[in-house]
Amino acid sequence: MKFLKKVMPAAAVAALLSTGVQAQDLTIATSVPSLGFPFFVHMQKELAAGAEALGGISLISTDGENKTPKQTADVEAAIIQGVDGIVISPIDAVAMAPALQQAVDAGVPVVTIDRAVQGVPGILAHVGADNVKGGEAQANLIVELFPDGANIVNLQGQPGASPAIDRNKGVHNVLDGMADKYKFVAEQTANFAREEGASVTEAILAGLDSPPDVIVAANDDMALGALQVTSEQGLDIPIIGFDALPEALGSVRDGGLAATIEQFPGGQSRGAMEALVKYLRDGTKPEEVILLTPIAITKDNINDAERLGELN
Repeated sequence: MKFLKKVMPAAAVAALLSTGVQAQDLTIATSVPSLGFPFFVHMQKELAAGAEALGGISLISTDGENKTPKQTADVEAAIIQGVDGIVISPIDAVAMAPALQQAVDAGVPVVTIDRAVQGVPGILAHVGADNVKGGEAQANLIVELFPDGANIVNLQGQPGASPAIDRNKGVHNVLDGMADKYKFVAEQTANFAREEGASVTEAILAGLDSPPDVIVAANDDMALGALQVTSEQGLDIPIIGFDALPEALGSVRDGGLAATIEQFPGGQSRGAMEALVKYLRDGTKPEEVILLTPIAITKDNINDAERLGELN
């Protein structure tokens, strides 16, 4: 299926939530890749908040534990239980396709959130951030910080995960055309994990003749892991994360991370729940792809961050 992209700002998603939806008892299954990541803990909470605001919804919330077989089993269990719909952030864009195809074939509407799935005709909608634009925002900030060029370390996300693929694509979209000035001296996955972000950064720095000018990371956990290493080594290297987690926002505020990318996970979660419930209750079919546009958060515009209020 060819998806038609429709970019929707966070304000528009919020406006959607203010519309009235006729109450009808529903059971909806939700699944996130792993509650071991703060981003997905927040997303799960926002899904629950969105369901509560709409009313009459029983949630079956599951944790994929970062294991495709576990998330697959959760989807299959939801189908057997006869849920009315599924909102899911697939661990892997390809590996989760068979399970979600089962759901579609069983007549269960599926909305993917944050992470898309490939090759499943009949997915009701995908609600997420435009991760390519998020990666481009990271790269544009590098150009702004280093107009004369830079040596870059690129910490990539989990292989196979659509955000990792798209964020990396966005970074390269901007910088590959200026390869004479902006050089990737190391690119390696750290699987979206903080400990791996630290260990991979340490290994990369040990293998370079001189420190890089900047480190770009596909999420905040990896960025914070890299920051730990550079701080321990007394290196002042700007580090750009992605996700705008409260801890990362605090680090930006306090002069640790140079920036993070806000992708409005609350807007995604509530928008996905709203899209599914409106379809189930009154047959309103959503756009196949609804994308929020991420923005770079620095000290200068930290008040634009969705989760700023969670800082101490």
